[in-house]
Amino acid sequence: MNSKTCVGLAVLAVSLISSFAFSPRAAAQLAPAAQAAATDEPHEDWNAIKLKPGDLTAEAPILGERDDVANTSFVRERYHMLWRSGDPIDVYVVTPRNVAKAPVIIYLYSFPQDTDRFKDDHWCATVTSNGYAAIGFVSHLTGQRFHDRPAKEWFISELQEALADTAHDIQMILNYIDTRDELDSHRVGMFAVGSGASAAILAAAVDPRIKVLDLLSPWGDWPDWLAKSQLIPQEERATYLTPDFLAKVAPLDPVKWLPKVTAAEVRIQNVRGSKTVPDESQKKIEAAAPPQAVVDQYENGHAFIPVSAGGLIFDWIKEHLQSSPAPAIAANKPGIHYYSADATNKLPALPTSN
Repeated sequence: MNSKTCVGLAVLAVSLISSFAFSPRAAAQLAPAAQAAATDEPHEDWNAIKLKPGDLTAEAPILGERDDVANTSFVRERYHMLWRSGDPIDVYVVTPRNVAKAPVIIYLYSFPQDTDRFKDDHWCATVTSNGYAAIGFVSHLTGQRFHDRPAKEWFISELQEALADTAHDIQMILNYIDTRDELDSHRVGMFAVGSGASAAILAAAVDPRIKVLDLLSPWGDWPDWLAKSQLIPQEERATYLTPDFLAKVAPLDPVKWLPKVTAAEVRIQNVRGSKTVPDESQKKIEAAAPPQAVVDQYENGHAFIPVSAGGLIFDWIKEHLQSSPAPAIAANKPGIHYYSADATNKLPALPTSN
């Protein structure tokens, strides 16, 4: 893995929010999803974000693969997890070597991203540096979780299902973290991008186990987002602007849930001029931010790259998961901060030690 991989992490993140040069329909055809539930399966309410006891029952995780390679700083495990009929999930657990009770960061990227990055040694080394554990998975109806249903049923056409199920998945993964003695279940954060950030907001609003929440370009404000996001094929847009469709997704709007997030530390990063998240939606999400939130607005993708390249994008959440965090950096205190494309106007370097 060469040095370009590090920069690639930042470029890929920017690409999620500045452009989507892919066909959503084609992405849907390539990936796995849930089959109809068995008649005796517990009911999962897509209008209820918080899981109740008995809503979902996890089977024992099955270890599918373990990468313990000499001279690496981490151990990577892939588990097969199941708590919803027909919807097996590959969950990657990456732990740093020789660290007891490592703080944990859950990583959830945006549709249509699959699990490839979790298999990348450089990514694993970056996210576990300085003693942090990482857990990665993909959203419902995404990547390896889309299968056995027609291509016309994709993440957006089934947005209510996709968001609710993913928010429930996050809570089930938090339950799993509670069972791992080598992980510090009292220091759990979540780094999430795009649609993953939308689901993370929902989960963090009902589950106080998420202590730090780092959101990059969350989708939300569904009426504006569905009307203007270039992710949506124009020939399908009218379908998603009907009163019935909007009524289904309204209870799952991150704009509604963001003020209820209880995480002690929250950061929202938005890049203006995105083809995926319209500026109007970004502004409404920022206006809904809870008082403890840091809101970083970037003039465009060029302004974002210097503060995210080389793994810097992960430093903020790591800093705030420290047991004895360093004094708050002025530019990272709660409030709205604007960053232009001028190379001199950028966030200061964050401490990397814990």
